[in-house]
Amino acid sequence: MADGFPGIVPVRDSKAPARTPLVYSAAAWTVFVNEWARRVR
Repeated sequence: MADGFPGIVPVRDSKAPARTPLVYSAAAWTVFVNEWARRVR
């Protein structure tokens, strides 16, 4: 993730950092993270 992008969350592939990042809305990213956290408990 990167700072300085209000309302969006750019996510880069750590194995291919030169590639274009995937960009999610902050709301969609929050849903993803919360669902992931719920499943790994």
